[in-house]
Amino acid sequence: MSTILKTNALESEAIYIFREVISQFDKPVLLFSGGKDSITLVRLAQKAFFPAKIPFPLLHVDTGHNFPETIEFRDRLVKELGLELIVRNVQDAIDEGKVVEETGKYSSRNSLQTTTLLDAIEEFKFDACIGGARRDEEKARAKERIFSVRDDFGQWDEKNQRPELFDLLNGKIENGQNVRVFPISNWTELDVWSYIEQEQIEIPSIYFSHKRKVFLRDGMIWSHSPYVYQEENEEIEERIVRFRTVGDMSCTAAVDSYAATISEVVGEIRLSTISERGARIDDKRSEAAMEKRKQQGYF
Repeated sequence: MSTILKTNALESEAIYIFREVISQFDKPVLLFSGGKDSITLVRLAQKAFFPAKIPFPLLHVDTGHNFPETIEFRDRLVKELGLELIVRNVQDAIDEGKVVEETGKYSSRNSLQTTTLLDAIEEFKFDACIGGARRDEEKARAKERIFSVRDDFGQWDEKNQRPELFDLLNGKIENGQNVRVFPISNWTELDVWSYIEQEQIEIPSIYFSHKRKVFLRDGMIWSHSPYVYQEENEEIEERIVRFRTVGDMSCTAAVDSYAATISEVVGEIRLSTISERGARIDDKRSEAAMEKRKQQGYF
């Protein structure tokens, strides 16, 4: 019995959180990027509500600069599982003048997603947004509760959070507020990959070793793409790489790797001395880059 409890503790906690969301909120949504963490959330939600279908839609805030492998996988997954997918595009916010496209060497659309996300929350009146953030990823995320209350401007106050003692989750909110929910907050990167391996969950091919055109900048491997600014002296080369974390092309660096299967990826992560977010270009802007984005309403 102790072995069963130990093996399934994280899964059981996540399923409990999903069921608490349904019991406490009227209009939840699962924030879906097509990355491994949000794919894991879909599997956990399936288990939480089986044999019924997942009782809330998926929302993808599309920067327009995503890896094609991710978008293809997203569309195939929702079709196979019969899920409702809502897509809202950052390009629309740019066209409407709500946000300004960044330019230059480190330009990215990653931070521009905040406005599109908050607009979608207002459009559909979502009161709980379920995300795949984990405490082991980054310092700001380590501060956040499983039920993280945001004000009517979508902002997060890291100094004003509710206690979560004895796994009691308080979803009470005022008009205009909403909650970000993190069912796998207590998981690590290795936990996620081990679960994917155990459950035999399909994930986008971009997570496995493949040949890709890239260039080097600041010690990181950037994808060669029309969406990524590249200077003339930054030479394009082909390398065998994979991605540990998947955002869009402008904010996600690759890593050298020959890991072509899930078991090989798990073995690689066990030996890694670099954090998963070490390959996120947008986190390099400042020590508090993630925290500032979250305070403004980011995922």
